[in-house]
Amino acid sequence: MSNEEVCIGVEVSSSAMRAVSVTGNSVGRSATAPIAYSSSVVEQLTAFIERCRTEFGNASKIGVAVPALVGPGRRVVEYSTHIAEFSGLDLASGLGDKDGGRISVFNDANAAAWAEYQIGAGRGARDLFYATLGTGVGGAFILNGEIWMGHGGYAGEFGYVPVREGGERLEDIASSANIIRRTRSRVNQDSTSSLGEIPEGQLTISMIVEAAKAGDDFSQLMLDRTGNYVGIAVASVINLLNIERVIIGGEIMKAGELILEPIIETARKRSFFPAFETTEILPGKLGDDAAAIGAAMLAAIV
Repeated sequence: MSNEEVCIGVEVSSSAMRAVSVTGNSVGRSATAPIAYSSSVVEQLTAFIERCRTEFGNASKIGVAVPALVGPGRRVVEYSTHIAEFSGLDLASGLGDKDGGRISVFNDANAAAWAEYQIGAGRGARDLFYATLGTGVGGAFILNGEIWMGHGGYAGEFGYVPVREGGERLEDIASSANIIRRTRSRVNQDSTSSLGEIPEGQLTISMIVEAAKAGDDFSQLMLDRTGNYVGIAVASVINLLNIERVIIGGEIMKAGELILEPIIETARKRSFFPAFETTEILPGKLGDDAAAIGAAMLAAIV
């Protein structure tokens, strides 16, 4: 990619679309738009991309990051839990790239991992594992400077790591919806928590984070417990791979040390100590833009 070539990266979540322009390793303009399920998500995404092309400049390539399994040709979404319309769809063609080469589709965790590796918390590492805690819980490996997807292309399913007796997986506990569910089910047991005043159906991750930062003991407890479960899963990665760096992103990480500390402490207790001692556990640096940035960077080189 030349220094002047602009690429656009778009992340599609279950509720919104986020785009950035990227030139080389420099991130430029950004834009967001909500998703309304009263109409086609593909049509909304097509319109959003055209809007970004107008606002950002006519990009040579476009990368789209989705919360889904993506086929090896970087066009077809094999399966999407969170956006059913995408499952089995040649999304690149659906977005107007009939001949191939202009639009590439990537798994969102892989895209975010690549961005963190290039310009974020992963800079300087040769190997890393990236975990994202959001609508779902996902992960991605960078090994020897390349995205590693495993034999069948399904590596990094961090949310499927079992963390409780009875088979509960990390995603059952640490996805945004499940953190909110667990918090709502327990908040009435703590009459002092400010979260108890929030009407049913209106509680959000940002509210939990802000309450914890403001000193709400119950909110801090929920973050601590969530961090403990994430730490159990992180320890599994460390024990199996002795990975150089673990980077954790997602909205809940805006809580900072309130969640990072229990993650690290539990990982320390559960890991083979020499392996833990050679692994760094860090929060992501690129925040909400990580997957969009990575999608643009990957589109530029495929």
